[in-house]
Amino acid sequence: MSQASTKIRVAVVFGGRSSEHAISCVTAGAVMAAIDRDRYEVLPVGIARDGRWVLAPAGQRLAIEDGRLPEVSGEGSPLALPFDPDSRGLMVIEPGQVPSTLGEVDVVMPLLHGPYGEDGTIQGMLDMAGVRYVGAGVLASAVGMDKGFMKLVWQARGLPVGPYVLVGDREWRRERKRKIDEIKDLGWPVFVKPARAGSSMGITRVTSEDGLEAAVETAREHDPKVIVEAAIEGREIECGVLQGLDDGPPEPSLPAEVVISGDQSFYDFETKYLDTSLRLDIPPRLDQAAIEEAQRLAVQAFEALDCEGLARVDFFHTPDGRWVLNEINTMPGFTPASAFPQMWAASGVDYPALVDRLIQTALQRSTGLR
Repeated sequence: MSQASTKIRVAVVFGGRSSEHAISCVTAGAVMAAIDRDRYEVLPVGIARDGRWVLAPAGQRLAIEDGRLPEVSGEGSPLALPFDPDSRGLMVIEPGQVPSTLGEVDVVMPLLHGPYGEDGTIQGMLDMAGVRYVGAGVLASAVGMDKGFMKLVWQARGLPVGPYVLVGDREWRRERKRKIDEIKDLGWPVFVKPARAGSSMGITRVTSEDGLEAAVETAREHDPKVIVEAAIEGREIECGVLQGLDDGPPEPSLPAEVVISGDQSFYDFETKYLDTSLRLDIPPRLDQAAIEEAQRLAVQAFEALDCEGLARVDFFHTPDGRWVLNEINTMPGFTPASAFPQMWAASGVDYPALVDRLIQTALQRSTGLR
């Protein structure tokens, strides 16, 4: 722990280079407001869209206001090195001055969504620097970010996933007709998604071949690797998972059902963050046996990827009672509209307690290979 303070020093890293930059900022704003400042000293570290790291200025707006999304502007004290491997500390450069150290960081909360953060990149950097951090490690983060590999791992563990087709960059450029034929075999409608993005960025519901190529190109604006999934009739259910305390097994929250009213045809970005047509039913209107099955599968999905810290697992519950895994988020959103903190609040863990548990769990785990 830092010698300059008896408080635990927590670096909250947010923003980043992905298309989910703004949602990461909102998550960070909510988390930093909930951290117990009597126990923790917080260092807000923003990553601008161009990749610059800055010690974010106090009072920076990190909320959605009147439909305007926040961002890391790059203003503030630029950081010389994200982390100094010798001291596990942050270095800051002030104009006209030599770099100075901000001291040792006890734990990092990498509240980054999407590529260049949630995908194992920052986790690898922190592992190399010997710094403890909240959330999944390199492999689990990378596999959890890539919907194709995620489904392959779950299939290998015998977990239920829906039909899908992966479309790589080279395949789309050189073997487009073959991939279109594979997609047509899924039937209509399909959902076309970037393979490595979240917050419903770049997703299109396609009802015929006519709109397919345009939908793939939309997804490719976010990621050259695309996944096309068969539409599954069913209710959308989510379940939170936390790493167990004292080396115990992972713990599931009460699940939630995503209920969309109005004209939205699916759970897109605007519905998640900018609209009022979404509600969460916690717990969903299911019998106890079905709820327990969702919790069991959520834990199995978490363990199959060797996750740590936290995750949110998303399912479909079909009319004939089957559960189908959709995806996992190894760093789910903590915005006021986010399901993960709401599910845990309904399970008896309020927002400040949830943030505290994540920090304490990270502090207790070892650095290096685990």
